[in-house]
Amino acid sequence: MKSFGVASIAAAAFSGALFAISVTAALPPIVIKGSHFFFENGTEFFIRGVAYQQDVNSNGSTSTTGSFTDPLADSAGCSRDIPLLQELGTNTIRVYAINASLDHSACMQMLQDAGIYLIQDLSNPSSSINRNDPTWTTELFADYAAVVDAMANYTNVLGFFAGNEVSNDVSNTNASAFVKAAVRDMKSYIKTKGYRTIGVGYATNDNADIRIDLANYFNCGDAADAIDFWGYNIYSWCGDSSYTESGYDQRTAEFANYSVPAFFAEYGCNQVQPRQFTEVQAIYGKNMTGVWSGGIVYMYFQETNDFGLVTVSGETVTKLADFTALSKQLALATPSSTNSANYVVTNTAAQACPATGANWAAASALPPIANADVCTCMVTSLSCVAETGLSDNTTASLFSTVCGLDKTACEGINTNGTTGVYGAYSMCNSYQKLSFSLDQYYKNQNKASTACNFNGQAKTQSGSTSSSCSSLLNQAGSAGTGTVTTAPTGTGASSSSGTSTKKSAAGAVIIPRLDMGLLQLSIYLFVAGIAGGGMILL
Repeated sequence: MKSFGVASIAAAAFSGALFAISVTAALPPIVIKGSHFFFENGTEFFIRGVAYQQDVNSNGSTSTTGSFTDPLADSAGCSRDIPLLQELGTNTIRVYAINASLDHSACMQMLQDAGIYLIQDLSNPSSSINRNDPTWTTELFADYAAVVDAMANYTNVLGFFAGNEVSNDVSNTNASAFVKAAVRDMKSYIKTKGYRTIGVGYATNDNADIRIDLANYFNCGDAADAIDFWGYNIYSWCGDSSYTESGYDQRTAEFANYSVPAFFAEYGCNQVQPRQFTEVQAIYGKNMTGVWSGGIVYMYFQETNDFGLVTVSGETVTKLADFTALSKQLALATPSSTNSANYVVTNTAAQACPATGANWAAASALPPIANADVCTCMVTSLSCVAETGLSDNTTASLFSTVCGLDKTACEGINTNGTTGVYGAYSMCNSYQKLSFSLDQYYKNQNKASTACNFNGQAKTQSGSTSSSCSSLLNQAGSAGTGTVTTAPTGTGASSSSGTSTKKSAAGAVIIPRLDMGLLQLSIYLFVAGIAGGGMILL
């Protein structure tokens, strides 16, 4: 799988002007020690990266169409572009979204042959954690895990991003709890599947109000829950700026004691054009290489945002002035490196978790592990379940009805990233969560015959619990307010019957919050009066 001879060649080439080698065997994996990346032979690895993807929305919002182009499934495009990436001196690309069901072997082999590593985002425009209504669900878990499965066996996969700029200002920092849960579960999944150690990180924007809290939050607490590396999308060096004018000196000081590798996941301000990329000498210079592990230029393709290095028309590629400038700057960059054997890790302590307050709203307690088996076992055990095939609007109406009538019926599905209180079944799909709430209501009504009907939208069943489910359900508790610590063993979302919402948080089904005021409760009761007139009140 790996060759130390190849590693030596790659390391030597990188320390010179270009990382332009031709290899026929698999590239050696990049490993993490302390806050630095290394080849397996001990030579330090600095990212000389380029973002490589067209037409993708990847910043914590949700596309209405969900469409995007998977560049790693386009062998013709890879054949066209990879020689130019080599010419730039690129050793890493970042891809924001792939279709895990497609074949990526041709492009990954071409990248291998060119000595280029990959950092792959796990989300895509229609399956992501939405900053405005964040959730972490078994459906998202299955989609993220599918990306891991598709890429993990390629040794030139450097790592995965579990999110990109999801929390991007003070108003949505609560979303970070759900992204950190994704980090935790993907790290656990990689380990459970027996893949080689592959890091999972997060890429943040450069917002002065939250950047320190964000970096601390994703690094704090149990190492099993924390990021393995930190990506910083930063555009503060514009034109012929400087180490101090750009604020690079301050950012470097802030990360001086960070315990995992940090790098620029995007850089390349375009306010002054053509870009000269004079920041390259700082990024790979003596003031920064002790703290930062390089960076990724945004971006290869010229689009309406005017950040491109090249224009592409069919099979014709035209280099822009930015391409030439970046190539020259990377050729001049000769970072001094430390051999792994001589590197003594001193910054071993994780950062302290930020306290919730005016500028930070993510609790240290994370949403439950997205274990689809828990949801399947729960639905099988119920005495009252929702009818299958309900529309999103009908499902939303039923949630409003049952949670308005009986708040305790919905405690097991509630989620609050600020208080850190989560129901054990809050990561299940909407059908499963609705069925749990209906069953709780039914039981609280002493299983009255009229309490599991809801105008023909619910039905009774003979619930059962297998021996393999007993432990999971005991951990969740009868009210669904316990904590299940068992990690999933499979990849798929639960296949319980019924409909489910969109995998992104922009789906139509709204589950009422349980910390609602009296006015909100009265609205739910009004809805209940319309939609479920025959039901028994508490």
